[in-house]
Amino acid sequence: MLSFGMELPCLSLLLLSCLQSLSANNDFFTSIGQMTDLLYTEKDLVTSLKDYIKAEENKLERVKQWADKLDLLSAAAIQDPEGFLGHPVNAFKLMKRLNTEWGDLESLVLSDTTDGFISNLTIQRQYFPTDEDQTGAAKALLRLQDTYRLDANTISIGDLPGAKHKSLMTVEDCYELGKIAYSDVDYYHTELWMAQALKQLDQGEESHLDRVILLDYLSYSIYQQGDIDRALEFTKQLLALDPEHQRAKGNLKYFQFQLEKLRKEAADAPPTEKKQGKRETTEKIKKPKKKFLTPQLPERKKYEMLCRGEGIRMTPRRQSRLFCRYYDNKHNPMYVLAPVKQQDEWDRPYIVRFIDIISDKEMERVKQLAKPRLRRATVHDPLTGKLTTAQYRVSKSAWLTGYEDPIIDKINQRIEDLTGLEMDTAEELQVANYGVGGQYEPHFDFGRKDEPDAFKELGTGNRIATWLFYMSDVAAGGATVFPDVGASVGPQKGTAVFWYNLFPSGEGDYSTRHAACPVLVGNKWVSNKWIHERGQEWRRPCLLNETE
Repeated sequence: MLSFGMELPCLSLLLLSCLQSLSANNDFFTSIGQMTDLLYTEKDLVTSLKDYIKAEENKLERVKQWADKLDLLSAAAIQDPEGFLGHPVNAFKLMKRLNTEWGDLESLVLSDTTDGFISNLTIQRQYFPTDEDQTGAAKALLRLQDTYRLDANTISIGDLPGAKHKSLMTVEDCYELGKIAYSDVDYYHTELWMAQALKQLDQGEESHLDRVILLDYLSYSIYQQGDIDRALEFTKQLLALDPEHQRAKGNLKYFQFQLEKLRKEAADAPPTEKKQGKRETTEKIKKPKKKFLTPQLPERKKYEMLCRGEGIRMTPRRQSRLFCRYYDNKHNPMYVLAPVKQQDEWDRPYIVRFIDIISDKEMERVKQLAKPRLRRATVHDPLTGKLTTAQYRVSKSAWLTGYEDPIIDKINQRIEDLTGLEMDTAEELQVANYGVGGQYEPHFDFGRKDEPDAFKELGTGNRIATWLFYMSDVAAGGATVFPDVGASVGPQKGTAVFWYNLFPSGEGDYSTRHAACPVLVGNKWVSNKWIHERGQEWRRPCLLNETE
């Protein structure tokens, strides 16, 4: 027993050292890279739990052996109590058992083998994800569902493109998703996930949840979306299971009243209005859905379509003008003998990709340096001018300077050699790791005219260009898209893409508005270099026309 008690604290100390880097921040759901540490935490907790179970089983086995021995002894003794106790040894042993051994047994039964496990759990609990993490991960699933048009059943059975480790969602999992949507006044997703939970329950899955609670949420969420007929139907199903359900009884009467009211209003409407309404409905149904991007589509729709691989606006003629080449940036001495592979990704704005531009060793070193420093990514608040977190940017980032590791300095020099731009005024290398459904919705990298102080504190002017390394392959999702022009650039490990945010005149190129699509399956690592205007006066001279 003592050895068991000694092992767990040691295990706890090892885990504590592993988790120490996480104590200063949470938001685990915003970084898959940091979430991996939680898997090791859980694995060690399971080991600790198994040790506790083993100790409990050993204790129970000793108690069982004692009980079996006394059962045989007492069975023989009560057949002839006086004769049995007439033997002096039996009398002595009875006194001894009752005075000493039963006390020892009591101490054994009362002994607490949970100390090691509980202390281990207590130490680690302070590094556990929070309610915010659970809610964030749930909302990420709902975001992925919308962006990639996935039905609830597809997500529940884990049948996602490129997924290696499929996992099934239980009735309770679906119910929790629905509850989180409900608390966010998102009745659309509440309906989807309560219906999925009900479906799995009807298919025979065991659960402590019953149909009543699911039907209660389902009927109300459907009513909130304006479908009173279906809300009434589910309310009737609920009352068939629980006739005394007070809220359902009240809802039944209310829904029936509302339906009757609507029928009367429809009956009293003039015939012309009825025909007009019918014609409008028919026209709406017959109107075909557009599968290509148009300027009239809201940006959000364009963004989601591009993330799904739809609506890419590249004509065959324009496509024929995109090339790949060996590139040495005007005979740069570093690349004359070993030019790099470069390919055109888009023409307007001009986006190029460099192939095999960063090695596996370099990428691993960058991740190693960044991981302990990852913090929730922030954005500039245009109202306050301060950095703040935002729901539309779900990732963690860290900044790496050239002087702290030779590899970072080497990478910075490589970017300068291939772009011909000055790196002394550029921002430090930013490393980002995306979380569950990690994304960065449409944004500009450069400061607009209505943000004159965007980079004032840096004193290096506006962001003239962006260099973006892809440091991991992504099984599904995670593309970089440009909604205004219908461009999509997929993540490819070991490559980098480059584009100018400003025209040579210094005016912003608004066609560079871009976004990082939600990561559907996989772990996305990127690093980027934002290059500024100062120091580029002779490297990229200003032209007379502001759009050139």
